[in-house]
Amino acid sequence: MPKAKGKNRRQKFAYGLNRKRLYRSARRKAAPRIECSHIRHAWDATKSVAQNLAEMGLAGDPNKAVPIGKRRLQKMETESDGQEQEKTLVRKPYVLSEMEFEASLPEKKSNTLSRDLIDYVRYMIQNHGENYKEMARDEKNYYQDTPKQIKRKIGVYKNFYPEEYKDFVASLKQEKMDVQ
Repeated sequence: MPKAKGKNRRQKFAYGLNRKRLYRSARRKAAPRIECSHIRHAWDATKSVAQNLAEMGLAGDPNKAVPIGKRRLQKMETESDGQEQEKTLVRKPYVLSEMEFEASLPEKKSNTLSRDLIDYVRYMIQNHGENYKEMARDEKNYYQDTPKQIKRKIGVYKNFYPEEYKDFVASLKQEKMDVQ
């Protein structure tokens, strides 16, 4: 079988390529991106992963850092008395303290309800109160939710916004009092 045309030609040197940029991008792709900013800033590219983590006071292998069982613990102490002192030397303790501080901060409540669901629940409560069967028959019940599903949605709204729910119900009671 004959060869494909143009396949037996030798490669020519590409003068238009920026070799420095190619080398940098290849190094960037080869080195993994460290997500934790504290570790990333304290990282020394000339040292190994184990050396970097030991300097920061972090464990490279959690199985070795926290031994399991009492028998293993005694063996580890007898075997690595000299080695343990060498590994406990922490040159960058600020990394560990920054990570502990960040972990101790309270977590932000990032999940919220959609505006449509809030409006839907408020409309249903405003027009029907606690009568879930009426809510299920309402024309605004586009998704044809059952009374139980509507009750569950109202419960979710109560859990997410308890103060807002109380204020809303109080304002409805006030409106009823004003009307009478």
